[in-house]
Amino acid sequence: MEAKELLEIVVKAADSKKAQKIVALDVSQVSGIADYFIIMQGMNNRQLGAIVEAIDEAAHLKGVEVGKGIEGQPDSGWVLIDLGDIIVSVFDEDTRLRYNLEKLWNDAPILNLSEWVSE
Repeated sequence: MEAKELLEIVVKAADSKKAQKIVALDVSQVSGIADYFIIMQGMNNRQLGAIVEAIDEAAHLKGVEVGKGIEGQPDSGWVLIDLGDIIVSVFDEDTRLRYNLEKLWNDAPILNLSEWVSE
């Protein structure tokens, strides 16, 4: 499966659990780690867990196993999902503001996800 296809699957799975402020950065030209970084947030620990579970299940259904795993716990405020070509960060609002990954990777283009998310 190509990274762009997996990107759509991840975004739609997160959106199905009402993830907020989903941002996808194309880091393929600025990092050797992955093609895309996806950053999103949830309102509480329970929602963070539901978002992570939905992403994991959607990827698994398409035959994509979580690469190096899932790091962190919802109660820590940040869960990272390594899907190989895609790295997903699911934050609570305070932790997202603290780490500000969008600023860290500000030289990476932001992708338009409007056709994959509900507003």
